[in-house]
Amino acid sequence: MDKKGKVYIMGAGPGDAELLTLKGKKAIEKADCIVYDRLINPRILGYARKDAELIYLGKGNTEGGVIQDEINNTIVQKAKEGKVVARVKGGDPFVFGRGGEEIQALYENNIPFEEIPGITSSISVPAYAGIPVTHRGMARSFHVFTGHTMADGQWHNFEAIAKLDGTLVFLMGIKNLPLIVGDLIKNGKDKTTPIAIIEKGATADQRVTVGTLENIVEIANSKKIVPPAITIIGEVVNLRDTFKWFEDSKLFGKKVLVTRDRRQAGEFSDKIEEMGGCAIELPFIEIESTVDKFDSSILKKYSALLFNSPNGVRQFMDKIDDIRDIAHLKIGAVGSKTEELLQEYKIHADFVPEEYLIDRLAQVSVEYTKPGDNILIITSDISPCDPEKYSSMYDRHFDKVVAYKTKKIIRDKAQVLKALKSVEVVTFLSSSTVDAFMESIENDLDAVKSIKFASIGPVTSKTMEKHGLNVDYEAKIYNVEGILEAIK
Repeated sequence: MDKKGKVYIMGAGPGDAELLTLKGKKAIEKADCIVYDRLINPRILGYARKDAELIYLGKGNTEGGVIQDEINNTIVQKAKEGKVVARVKGGDPFVFGRGGEEIQALYENNIPFEEIPGITSSISVPAYAGIPVTHRGMARSFHVFTGHTMADGQWHNFEAIAKLDGTLVFLMGIKNLPLIVGDLIKNGKDKTTPIAIIEKGATADQRVTVGTLENIVEIANSKKIVPPAITIIGEVVNLRDTFKWFEDSKLFGKKVLVTRDRRQAGEFSDKIEEMGGCAIELPFIEIESTVDKFDSSILKKYSALLFNSPNGVRQFMDKIDDIRDIAHLKIGAVGSKTEELLQEYKIHADFVPEEYLIDRLAQVSVEYTKPGDNILIITSDISPCDPEKYSSMYDRHFDKVVAYKTKKIIRDKAQVLKALKSVEVVTFLSSSTVDAFMESIENDLDAVKSIKFASIGPVTSKTMEKHGLNVDYEAKIYNVEGILEAIK
């Protein structure tokens, strides 16, 4: 008998990738196969293993039965192949997510499963719009309904619903909004009751439309409201002006293309989304190690060790056997991020120049060494680091080790232009990303004339200008925070 795998029926929450639970993240990280829908944040797939099979089975109409059968069959088949499957759904699997039907299919095939709850959109999306589903003295209960009719055409008992004192939340009900509103009023609900419709909640595209039962249909039509959207009805809607916070975030609504190495993109993307923006990752470079090991016997002859990037720190620390081998060395670092990463390894830099430049680092190292001392620089293949120049200028002997190389990723032009349609700002954190980007779009400046470009600093800006790109934003402090501050 074939060994059967296991299926995790799990919710990923709505919109904001950080609403994924820790248990959900662990399931994705260990899954052999991930079956996901259109409502999850694509960044969540970044937690998957490189060799994991990704299967998109989304559905615009959640009433459709055909694709649900396909989903059921897929997760059953993959589990029968012995795979660990993560069935990743937006929101929560059991709040109108049809997770129960998927579990029934697994049960019938004797396949082990586990349900991992997700943060349901019925409470989280209103929260991101500044609307609490309950509030003391205003709403002592909330009630969640599907906005769809049943397959046989049956509809809710609005005679009972209209009499409820608490907050009413309808999921997936934009198509039936006139029915919902009309039936509530017809059954006695005050037509001046506040109502809010929240589109694409907890994302940079969130849009909130407020009205009353009496006028919301007309407003919704004029604003061309489209799903996914949540409708929330009750006096708590009036708290929005006081409670709203997400739309006041510094980068709310901004869609930013992150072009740096995939393994480092997450940190940058997290900061963008913490500020209310939307990060779209499309790496144009890849960092590759060029050393197998740092020989401790060689390190003994040096008096100072200089790092001009966080990548250099990572490569060095990964390839050294014993941290005590650098105990005798003065440590220099370019930039706050390089300094912070050293501190994560319990190493405090002796000096960090105010200007984030390798030339300045070499100059400052003179203050911490003696004439004739040997100084080692850990750098990359494209760094402007020039040991011979420094040796002739400062009466020391400088060497460098190229610990990593920056490999350009040249992408299909159509793929890049498609990504650009969904962003407003492209960020460049190095000259190499600029070069790869321009090569990918075949130096077609007309194709990017409506896009804003952001640079991490003067060196990258010069490369951008060389290619004919505008430098719309330039960081004053040459790090991720600096470039976001410039965009803000």
